[in-house]
Amino acid sequence: MSYNIQLFSIETKEKEKAADDDSFFDREENLVPFTGEQVTGLKERLLKYKYELVREDETGFHFTHPDEDFGGVLLTEKGLYFNASLSESSIFEVGMTASEFTDNGEFAKYDPQNEGWEEF
Repeated sequence: MSYNIQLFSIETKEKEKAADDDSFFDREENLVPFTGEQVTGLKERLLKYKYELVREDETGFHFTHPDEDFGGVLLTEKGLYFNASLSESSIFEVGMTASEFTDNGEFAKYDPQNEGWEEF
């Protein structure tokens, strides 16, 4: 088992809040795609955080981190998906990293295990 934290465009957050639909995330067409610039910026930022690109396939860009507490990451055209182990330190590190990625206001952190959207 693992702990998952997701990052979406702020537009996806606004759309989900307005929809008030429990199955919103079950339909990929509901997710607002990142711009090319956002995808590039997210890839660069992951590399600065010492994530390593291990492969690119039809689902997106797959990253790992040499410190297993930082988990693995999948970057798609519509979301950034962090996958942590169930240890407290891994959940903390992945959660903090995802939160830091929201600092420019373009992205919103969604934690399905912890009441959804992170609000400040």
